[in-house]
Amino acid sequence: METIKKKAPGVAVCLVIALAAWWLGQLLPVVGGPVFAILLGMVLTQLWRDKAAVQEGVNYTSKKILQYAVILLGFGMNLSTVLATGRQSLPVILSTITASLVIAYVMFRLMKMPSRISTLVGVGSCICGGSAIAATAPVIGADDEEIAQSISVIFLFNVIAALIFPTLGGVLGLSNEGFAIFAGTAVNDTSSVTAAATAWDGIHGSSTLDGATVVKLTRTLAIIPITLVLALYRARRERSAGPGVSLKKVFPFFILFFVLASLITTVATGLGAPADVFAPLKQLSKFFIVMAMAAIGLNTDIVKLVRTGGKPIVMGFFCWVGIAVVSLAVQHLLGIW
Repeated sequence: METIKKKAPGVAVCLVIALAAWWLGQLLPVVGGPVFAILLGMVLTQLWRDKAAVQEGVNYTSKKILQYAVILLGFGMNLSTVLATGRQSLPVILSTITASLVIAYVMFRLMKMPSRISTLVGVGSCICGGSAIAATAPVIGADDEEIAQSISVIFLFNVIAALIFPTLGGVLGLSNEGFAIFAGTAVNDTSSVTAAATAWDGIHGSSTLDGATVVKLTRTLAIIPITLVLALYRARRERSAGPGVSLKKVFPFFILFFVLASLITTVATGLGAPADVFAPLKQLSKFFIVMAMAAIGLNTDIVKLVRTGGKPIVMGFFCWVGIAVVSLAVQHLLGIW
């Protein structure tokens, strides 16, 4: 009970910020609730210097609530549907993920960037933006400022993609199917994929939104192997540096619950449960991410973030361009264009 009392004020503050950010995200979906939450949190923390009374709850929200959000994300994943309809896009997805990770590694070496921010930008670019960063950050031990910085970089290129990709696709002569795969593989976050596909449908009178969303969900499955590989790598590296770190300590057990949630959804819908029965849990997952981003904003120095943000933005730009080029190139080779 004492622990709950210590955490409650901080969790409540994050909840209030999240409610405001959620509302703003509904008004401007191309920006999204998570980005608004980080921004509100960073502004508030500049005005509220002594946060000792709420710090424990803020830390709990930025760590544990973030993991709960990833677990609940699994209830939006019907594995059989995603794999069945996303099979055609799989070569494009694998190619873009590989391209982003290779580019991130090369940029990390060339620019001598911190390894954790490089990993978050690379993984966030190639999988699913904020959700991938949320899943990866606890595994690699990233701090709140690194999470905020990577989310900010992903947001920047998400907005640019949502604004220019529909026009770019038209100039290149993409088919409706081709643009659905392009949007689903080359745009990072679900909200921006939705915005880009909706804009394309408005221009061409088509219905690419469902196809782009399925491609995006198929990409999301890459969270599982990538986080597990990162956990193994971290355990091996830290064990070689000294005793005291085991795989059990860094293993992302919340990812196993994410997989379990996905399996529950798949089995339940396969047995005839309505597809929208898990919709409330899916929405709760999104809201938990917004709450966690509010906490991360409260723990982030915006001045330091701006001062040190140059290299991550450059890395994000090259990852973004590389993914877009590879997506189009592989589609062209496969005759999907």
